[in-house]
Amino acid sequence: MDLLNTLVDKGLRRELPTREEALAVLATSDDDLLDVVAAAGKVRRQWFGRRVKLNYLVNLKSGLCPEDCSYCSQRLGSKAEILKYTWLKPDEASQAAAAGVAGGAKRVCLVASGRGPTDRDVDRVAKTIEAVKEQNEGVEVCACLGLLSDGQAERLRGAGADAYNHNLNTSEATYGDITKTHTYADRVDTVQKAHAAGLSACSGLIAGMGESDADLVDVVYALRELDADSVPVNFLIPFEGTPLAKEWNLTPQRCLRILAMVRFVCPDVEVRIAGGREVHLRSMQPLALNLANSIFLGDYLTSEGQAGQADLDMIADAGFEVEGTDQVTLPEHRTAAAGAGCGAHGRAGACGTHECGGCGTHEGAGCGPCGSAEPAAEAVAEPGEARTDLVAVRRRGAGTDLAPNA
Repeated sequence: MDLLNTLVDKGLRRELPTREEALAVLATSDDDLLDVVAAAGKVRRQWFGRRVKLNYLVNLKSGLCPEDCSYCSQRLGSKAEILKYTWLKPDEASQAAAAGVAGGAKRVCLVASGRGPTDRDVDRVAKTIEAVKEQNEGVEVCACLGLLSDGQAERLRGAGADAYNHNLNTSEATYGDITKTHTYADRVDTVQKAHAAGLSACSGLIAGMGESDADLVDVVYALRELDADSVPVNFLIPFEGTPLAKEWNLTPQRCLRILAMVRFVCPDVEVRIAGGREVHLRSMQPLALNLANSIFLGDYLTSEGQAGQADLDMIADAGFEVEGTDQVTLPEHRTAAAGAGCGAHGRAGACGTHECGGCGTHEGAGCGPCGSAEPAAEAVAEPGEARTDLVAVRRRGAGTDLAPNA
């Protein structure tokens, strides 16, 4: 197909596709899906080979968030029956992190619900970062704490953080429909603060909230403009007790098209399959490894993921390999441009979360044929099957007395 050949050529040159080309990817038919995956897979292998980076989430503080993000189980007014607890102590967080590192995780993502950290919270997280790094040699740490005030990113960097996660989630045009207690511009500002402090910027999106194809393309183009080193792609988990509980808009095929579009627009960055992959990709997860070069290991913040060993088996069975701590994640041209950033991640790495209050996220194709110059820009996916049986609240790991799933 001319479209796919063009996109592969552009991806290998790190050239930005046109909006029409990105929309056309989302508008491809199921009959053309394997061709789309194969094309995006060429771009993925050019920059990341067959390596898969493993990341591990530690929920430092769960629930009780004052923000009203509609997708989030920890939001203000949420009736989701999730774990609720205040800050983990540094040694508790470090022990939780060690389980993920033992399972093969290269990056630990420290997440806390809330609008943003106080200076006291930053001090607390700084001690946790130091504990994690002291007890887990070679591990990289990403913080995800919400909206940052002036100077806080620098303090986290000084404590040893490698990266900061703060997702844009959806397009600027529709952000106000999802959240009222802060703005899209607030999120952009925090990503820019992280960049300026020398932290690797990690910022992604949530698909499946009822957005249009144009919204998806808009947010991915914005992420490229922000020059995020890592782009986590979350698929909405419709938690009972949240405003979006009935939004089952995704199919495995739709998810694969979204991941392919992200890879074409952001060819040389770490694309992570984040929250919701087990719920929406289901048995198609191994195929998605041809598009993304990073996943979370085991459970998420408030929901359960598949067993950590199942993740490792999936990677091996699909012909991929787990990225080692001695391997550099990003391509050389990105690490060189980062200068003094973390050697494993350029400007320093990646995170990406799964419904975490004010700080990040949790997590209908168009009608034109492949190669169509003008797909339906405002098309929304046909609803997927509601699979509430696949949504399980996390009851183990951080904040509990049960062993984590790693």
